[in-house]
Amino acid sequence: MSTPAAAFAAAEPGPGTRQRLHHIDAMRPVKQVGVVSTHTLIAFAPAAAGGVGAALQLLHATREAFLFVSACMITYSFRHVLRVELASFWRRRFMMVGVPYLCWTAIYFCLTWRTTTGSVSARLLHLGYLTATGYYQLYFLVVLLEFYAVFPLLMALLRRTAGHHGALLAASGALQVLLVSLIHWGALPRSMQGFWATREVTSYQFYLVAGMVVALHLDEVHQWLCAHVRLVVGFTLATAGIAEGWYFLSADHVVSWLGSSSDPFQPVVIPFNIGAIASIYLVGVWLVGPNRSATTRALTQTGSDDSYGVYLAQLVFITALTWVGWEHLSAFVPWPVLSICTVALVFVACVALTELLARTPLAKPLTGRSRVPQGPGLRRTTAVVGADPLGGKQMVPSGRL
Repeated sequence: MSTPAAAFAAAEPGPGTRQRLHHIDAMRPVKQVGVVSTHTLIAFAPAAAGGVGAALQLLHATREAFLFVSACMITYSFRHVLRVELASFWRRRFMMVGVPYLCWTAIYFCLTWRTTTGSVSARLLHLGYLTATGYYQLYFLVVLLEFYAVFPLLMALLRRTAGHHGALLAASGALQVLLVSLIHWGALPRSMQGFWATREVTSYQFYLVAGMVVALHLDEVHQWLCAHVRLVVGFTLATAGIAEGWYFLSADHVVSWLGSSSDPFQPVVIPFNIGAIASIYLVGVWLVGPNRSATTRALTQTGSDDSYGVYLAQLVFITALTWVGWEHLSAFVPWPVLSICTVALVFVACVALTELLARTPLAKPLTGRSRVPQGPGLRRTTAVVGADPLGGKQMVPSGRL
């Protein structure tokens, strides 16, 4: 009988900056399901249902997972680079993050034009505001660009503190608890609370630092996680229970000093976020394990390739569903069932759109992927070129006869 460690240890992270980390790539579609689930619940689930807020509190962990994976992959790519060439670094980051961000901001602005009011000049002024602050889910690309601005400095810090990364991570974690607590209880200036806090890289610094530290110690972290699967899952479930208990005590005003139950920044969820990221990592390892079927591997590969496109395009389909009155189905279908079906529908639609766009000249600006070559006899293989949309080395389809 195989042990949990044996089941997960098969997907060893290989050496070399240009080798694809399949198990970390497999984390991308998993967390994107969580991101789509978050926006689906916000759009279609009845706000009065207590379970909605409780689910959202846990689903917010996908934001931190997004940044953790981004920081991990770019650090892994640069782990042997002693000096970052800033011009080349920023050019690639802008092409893979900045250009899609600008394109999709314009797309969403046009998509919602008919639902807005005001003069043309006022609307265009609002477009400038959206560009600066991030339209809905796109604000995470703003945070990512902020991270890229300080990435060379953080890499220098990690090199100077080599041998003391545990202490650095502990200090970062303590700072995260303090900062999130101050945000949650309104002790910081308004410019560091609420809407603005979600757009500031400082609000997520621990998860970014953790991703960088893990990248530099990936072999040891991988082996430890695979050898302690039950501990990781148990810790995640226990901390989820604690976070949910906090939520209901706050939502029902049983303990008023716990603060707002709707605040995405709550110190109680930090342990759960850590457990959730570790669990998603293990899911990624499992998905690419040698015992998985060819179908599972192919679906995981497609989900990984298209995850950036899913992130970018999801609100197109969610907005379209609101136009046709999709939320009214909750009167006939229980909201949990409706939500699951909606997540599946939106995710598949985004994958289909991304696959279509990836075969056009708009592939890079709209999906962050290199264009997929077409023609008889071509099949998809993987080749390393350029930078991944979220920081690492990108594996792109290439044609082979």
